[in-house]
Amino acid sequence: MRPVSVWQWSLWGLLLCLLCSSCLGSPSPSTAPEKRAGSQGLRFRLAGFPRKPFEGRVEIQRAGEWGTICDDDFTLQAAHVLCRELGFTEATGWTHSAKYGPGTGRIWLDNLSCSGTERSVTECASRGWGNSDCTHDEDAGVICKDERLPGFSDSNVIEVEHHLQVEEVRIRPAVGRGRRPLPVTEGLVEVRLPDGWSQVCDKGWSAHNSHVVCGMLGFPSEKRVNVAFYRPIIKLKAKPKPRVGRGPIKRVLLLQKVPKDQPPSRLLAQRQQHSFGLHGVACVGTEAHLSLCSLEFYRANDTTRCPGGGPAVVSCVPSPLYAASSGQKKQQSKPQGEARVRLKGGAHPGEGRVEVLKAGTWGTVCDRKWDLQAASVVCRELGFGSAREALSGARMGQGMGAIHLSEVRCSGQEPSLWKCPHRNITAEDCSHSQDAGVRCNLPYTGVETKIRLSGGRSRHEGRVEVQTGGPGSLRWGLICGDDWGTLEAMVACRQLGLGYANHGLQETWYWDSGNITEVVMSGVHCTGTELSLDQCAHHGTHVACKRTGSHFTAGVICSETASDLLLHSALVQETAYIEDRPLHMLYCAAEENCLASSARSANWPYGHRRLLRFSSQIHNLGRADFRPKAGRHSWVWHECHGHYHSMDIFTHYDILTPNGTKVAEGHKASFCLEDTECQEDVSKRYECANFGEQGITVGCWDLYRHDIDCQWIDITDVKPGNYILQVVINPNFEVAESDFTNNAMKCNCKYDGHRIWVHNCHIGDAFSEEANRRFERYPGQTSNQII
Repeated sequence: MRPVSVWQWSLWGLLLCLLCSSCLGSPSPSTAPEKRAGSQGLRFRLAGFPRKPFEGRVEIQRAGEWGTICDDDFTLQAAHVLCRELGFTEATGWTHSAKYGPGTGRIWLDNLSCSGTERSVTECASRGWGNSDCTHDEDAGVICKDERLPGFSDSNVIEVEHHLQVEEVRIRPAVGRGRRPLPVTEGLVEVRLPDGWSQVCDKGWSAHNSHVVCGMLGFPSEKRVNVAFYRPIIKLKAKPKPRVGRGPIKRVLLLQKVPKDQPPSRLLAQRQQHSFGLHGVACVGTEAHLSLCSLEFYRANDTTRCPGGGPAVVSCVPSPLYAASSGQKKQQSKPQGEARVRLKGGAHPGEGRVEVLKAGTWGTVCDRKWDLQAASVVCRELGFGSAREALSGARMGQGMGAIHLSEVRCSGQEPSLWKCPHRNITAEDCSHSQDAGVRCNLPYTGVETKIRLSGGRSRHEGRVEVQTGGPGSLRWGLICGDDWGTLEAMVACRQLGLGYANHGLQETWYWDSGNITEVVMSGVHCTGTELSLDQCAHHGTHVACKRTGSHFTAGVICSETASDLLLHSALVQETAYIEDRPLHMLYCAAEENCLASSARSANWPYGHRRLLRFSSQIHNLGRADFRPKAGRHSWVWHECHGHYHSMDIFTHYDILTPNGTKVAEGHKASFCLEDTECQEDVSKRYECANFGEQGITVGCWDLYRHDIDCQWIDITDVKPGNYILQVVINPNFEVAESDFTNNAMKCNCKYDGHRIWVHNCHIGDAFSEEANRRFERYPGQTSNQII
């Protein structure tokens, strides 16, 4: 065998090094980030509109065919996996019911179940590829965090063909300069395109188009507008003696004639250069967004735009809630009956759990087939615009009681949700974990610009500062802390757009006020439903504050979530009974002031007191735990009962006459707030033993049995007759809740001196107004139950 030269070995070695990276002395591997290939054989894209680049309907290409994913059992964990497939770091949310429009083709996945840690959607459980019983009205979408995975290969992410989209719409007032009242209800329609704001040519503009635009801007309806007032007119330029050969008669653009008493600056629309971006809009009128209409855009090289036309103009009709702020005259409308739809549990105006009135009782709506059309009908019925979002899965908290409707299918043109086709529901069909909700479009009122927080550790807390004065004399100032409480703080947080109030503070010495030291508002008293502090009662321009100085001014701590306590009224009715209890067994109760005032003059320890006993089961149906306002360091130890009181007054128990006069009362300090029982998927967090933390977890309830001290009303001095039993939770609003209207429970009761009949127990806002009037007018007259 011939020997191989060193030079030949070098050539072979070089070749081997090029073919094998494990060769000794070979260059180190590239440090460039690895590009993920995603799921093998699959391609992903985001589609639909209106949307941003990091959100949309999820579409998957499999075997050369594009398809969608059904929203059944879809979760945020599945959205995380899909966003990573699309090249984003994680998901911030997901959508259902084809929010970005229905897709086409196959529905590739249904009942998709992911843990969130899978590297590919193929590792998630589902019904199998192409096996689905859904329609495209149930297409799922994702909202990804706008942050790309390092080194992600975009070859796996196929974006749909780029189309111009209308991202935002506004009305620009065309009449008058200077300060105009808000909201703006009439003006030129402008749409936001990628290159800025543009106007819409009014050729072919219809009332349906105006309806959609007004809905997007928070108005329930529109009215006809005098278009000629806004459009320039074309006239022939007059010549005294036109002669042949002098050229054609020139056509010039003139403005409409302005009356002498109206300055030319009033007609701004006719003095401006128009920039048209859309030349064709065709809406049906049921769309929740202008992008869902058929749109025709001008091309960049179009030199002639909207010939013979002008900018589209709309005039919207605000609801009475916003009409006063816009300075419009309130129209005298025919008296209407009680509303049959309402929203509960929302942190902001125009959002909440949908509840409907049926047979005099309020109940919820199941989220099956719940979509933007149905949500928009609800929003407009309540005086808002179209729906921004149709919420499912009890996103606004769970209701209690009946579920009245399911599978609501609206076209979007109905005047009321009750006019939409729907299915009456049975107990087996749906649970309150599927309660439907909405977020509505609201008019822009600018109230958030008149309030701000200062000195806090985050933007959700601080000393409250308000803007007062008129044009030319605006100034910022503080609010006197006297009588400032939870209800006032709720309004302040709502005006700030920060949700609910955790605390309303009367002293803010630990928050630096900066250079703002003047107190400009005092005596603020709110009901809790106002949209801004200006709508609350206050002293006006006269400021009267008991404690002076910026340290004693109002402050708030806001939160996007809050608790919501609700008493189980049926249990009160089932467990109520009378007991004659000897005085010698009531020393502890007397110490805690749980007996009527006449007990002080009783012949202790002889005799007895007549007590109306009942159990109370208090549920937390909100979106945050209910915690005592005071910390553990300030809880009061009661030796007699051997426990700490974390709240001075937790409930009020009263016996009232039909006209509301109180004839007997009781009160209950929070013996111990703890999780007695919870729903199946919720764990207990609060327990009183060993000086533990007190509170009620979301999805849990605290049970006070009928046989414990102070769980009664002393009716020893009550005469026979018809009465109302009333129980109020958190009566002094010590702890913030999302809804205080459901904190009271009422029952009819009839007492004959020996026995008591208790019936018709219900939460205070569970009945219609008419049913409540009948209840209070004839207590004790129907459905008597002997106790």
